[in-house]
Amino acid sequence: MKQSKLLIQTLRETPRDADVVSQQLMIRAGMIQKAAAGIYSYLPLAYRSIRKFEEIVREELGRDGCQELLMPSVLPAELWQESGRWTFYGDELLRFCDRKAKAEIAERRARGETPDERSFYNFCLGPTHEEVITDIVRKNVRSYKQLPMNLFQIQTKFRDERRPRFGLMRGREFTMKDGYSFHVDDADADREYWAMFNAYKRIFGRLGVKFRPVEADSGAIGGSFTHEFHVLAGSGEDAILSCDGCEYTSNSEKTEAPQLPVGSCGDRFELKRDHFCTPGVVGQVEQAAGMIDTEHPQGMALAQTSKFYLFQVSTAIAETHPAPGVEGTYSDVHYVGVVLRGDHEVNPVKVKNLLGANALDMVEINEAEAFTGAKSGFMGPIPGEGTRFANVRASVAILVDQSLKGAVNLTCGANRTDYHHFGLDPERDLKGCIFADLRMAQEGDTCPRCGKGRYQAFRGIEVGQVFKLGTKYSKSMGCTFLDDQGQEHPMVMGCYGIGITRTVAAAIEQNYDADGIIWPWPIAPYQVHLLSLDPGNAEVAAVADRVERELEAAGFEVLHDDREGMSPGAKFKDADLLGFPLRLMVGTKGLKDGVVELRDRRTKAVVKVKPEAAVAEVAAARDRIMQELETAGGR
Repeated sequence: MKQSKLLIQTLRETPRDADVVSQQLMIRAGMIQKAAAGIYSYLPLAYRSIRKFEEIVREELGRDGCQELLMPSVLPAELWQESGRWTFYGDELLRFCDRKAKAEIAERRARGETPDERSFYNFCLGPTHEEVITDIVRKNVRSYKQLPMNLFQIQTKFRDERRPRFGLMRGREFTMKDGYSFHVDDADADREYWAMFNAYKRIFGRLGVKFRPVEADSGAIGGSFTHEFHVLAGSGEDAILSCDGCEYTSNSEKTEAPQLPVGSCGDRFELKRDHFCTPGVVGQVEQAAGMIDTEHPQGMALAQTSKFYLFQVSTAIAETHPAPGVEGTYSDVHYVGVVLRGDHEVNPVKVKNLLGANALDMVEINEAEAFTGAKSGFMGPIPGEGTRFANVRASVAILVDQSLKGAVNLTCGANRTDYHHFGLDPERDLKGCIFADLRMAQEGDTCPRCGKGRYQAFRGIEVGQVFKLGTKYSKSMGCTFLDDQGQEHPMVMGCYGIGITRTVAAAIEQNYDADGIIWPWPIAPYQVHLLSLDPGNAEVAAVADRVERELEAAGFEVLHDDREGMSPGAKFKDADLLGFPLRLMVGTKGLKDGVVELRDRRTKAVVKVKPEAAVAEVAAARDRIMQELETAGGR
């Protein structure tokens, strides 16, 4: 391909509205063009990379017998109402009505009515396709003999992000691979889950990036368990903790925190109400330092203080029993109090999952102060007399982090402004409380899985996820099969997604330098950037054209920079910005010595070869790059 004919315009300056590296470099390299907030056109270079990644996905899924189809992007409301997600999914679902609904609205207005147009919304743009694929399968699969079945598509999605940003990293419109499997039972669904888990490891291994599969929260999709796949990058939005002694890796929202040994606090004290007058002391460090008496002349350890958080459960809790393995019981509640050690941070996802709530929100500060009767910094789990908290304490669930099980002599807010209690014993003083893992795990914590390794922290960009959905959709939508006895059962489902365009951007976030992109070989738009440094010179032009033909005949993808009127320095700048793995330079000076130069974009190593040996040298460089990739295994 001649660069003089390519649809591309490179930029020297970084666009002011580009926030992250991938967005900046893809705009500067002429790969994407913004059409609207969170919506981009993929120009030829970007689209080549996207298609290459799509083919990797197709090849690896084909190895496991997955079937590709294509579903509509405009989805009927009826299917989403069947699953219950029409309302639950939230504002990211772009709902609208068709001309039939608009005609009915017009008729009602003509009769003097004032209809709510939102109640007539009967379609949405698909952000995901669980409902549609379930509808397809329930209409076409009836017997257990047809199962298991794994179907996938690669298609444009739309999610109406409140704040689209970061280019392709968090856009409103994007290309996604979403796959769904259907099974006769949990055992078969588990088998396919791990088959897809391994397929994803192969896919991202072939991509040429460092990645981690991590245990994660299932979020709005639902399901019983899930893994995310993260491309490691300093700009990643997600915090990941990985054990250095075993394979356990998890999103920090889900990472298991170890049970910590209870420190010695001396004799157990009775709770001393309002024992410490601490005006203006709201921080945990200051609180610990200020707790001075005859028993603690130097103040207390930070781990002996406690924190109290007040949450509101927005949706009623369905079950009246705790999560498996969790002590205690709880009932349908409005408020939930959470107690943690002073040096720990609460993990709202763990709290939400423990309660089985659809939504969990921190209580607004004014409401919390009115409820507890104290200013922020002095709230605690023991209600003060005459407060709203005291009146409804029996209906407020109190959750305590497992690190405080067995702890005594803790401090806590007294629910009286400028005062703290001392001597808190959660098991004694918080009757009916539930102990569970509620905190954010930290780098350096001992891994509870192996008991030996310690957590290391990484930043990651989520690019893929595998779910075990169970019967969440098949039950609500009547997707059933007949077993060998003629009995009807709901199919067990799995769900498997990859953000295609997001992954391409994530590869750039991990692979760049001050000069531009450094493409991994498997998804580079072109593999070789051939520069004619003096295309007006007949010899240079002839040699460059011949090398281009020979490389393409050998199966290499070549972008030939044949542009006239540009200095070698300007071409070097563009080549560094575009970042193809190999750069082959043909110039008057080199040809006088009978050589052309081949440069590795990643290592910057340069070798001089005779023009007739250029193809062999490019092949050797490719083999070296691919061997390094295979050895690294993508990790």
